[in-house]
Amino acid sequence: MGKKNNFNKLVEIIEKLRSPNGCPWDRKQTHSSLRPHLLEETHEVLQAIASRNSSMLKEELGDLLLQIIFHAQLASEKKHFTINQVIQTTIDKMIRRHPHVFGQKKLYTTKEVLRNWEDIKQKEKKSSANSLLAKVPESLPALLRAHRVQAKAQRIGFSWKNSEQALTKLTEEVKELKQALKKKRKKQITEELGDTLFALVSLARLAKINPEDALNQTTKKFIQRFTYIEKSAKKNNRTLAKLSPAELLQLWKKSKTKKI
Repeated sequence: MGKKNNFNKLVEIIEKLRSPNGCPWDRKQTHSSLRPHLLEETHEVLQAIASRNSSMLKEELGDLLLQIIFHAQLASEKKHFTINQVIQTTIDKMIRRHPHVFGQKKLYTTKEVLRNWEDIKQKEKKSSANSLLAKVPESLPALLRAHRVQAKAQRIGFSWKNSEQALTKLTEEVKELKQALKKKRKKQITEELGDTLFALVSLARLAKINPEDALNQTTKKFIQRFTYIEKSAKKNNRTLAKLSPAELLQLWKKSKTKKI
């Protein structure tokens, strides 16, 4: 079979694995049972992108594609839809939502494109009860979900104009968090902490920084510096529990000067 038919070959492989003479494990799977695998493969794609490893990305994209075809096969067996219908739906959507490319509409900036995209999406909704933000998955990591929600709201102009305004809002939220901490009321502290984090996400977005990436980078840095402290203690036959707060702080400051 030629390379141009590789996609169909992969579809046929999944069909075979799900057939009565196929693989016992594959035959047992459902949409629900495959959820953790879909999530894992998605994160592995993101890791490959972060690593800037083309070979790894090629492999992980293949694994993710496998999951998509698997879900389509499950749906096809129940006469819900086929992988070809999935593809056709996406083709139609891309053409419909890019009238400036496939039609006569004139759009010149990314901002115009995004606003028009949301306008088209809203017109496509069968019920006006559907919120612009309703489709942002609740299963997303909290920082990423906040970022996506804010980005969607920004597309229709509901956002701070710049990072300076967002910073002012953040300062306001920090002040309210301090007041809540003084009162020692957990419910209020939780609410104000959430508001502060949301304001931080807004600041990051307007500064064109992905907050998820920023936090992961800092967490990685913390782990590297903490590992330096552990190694330093071990080198001197000490355990972290035996180090005084002053000694821990001294090693922490030293770790910040080291290229780890």
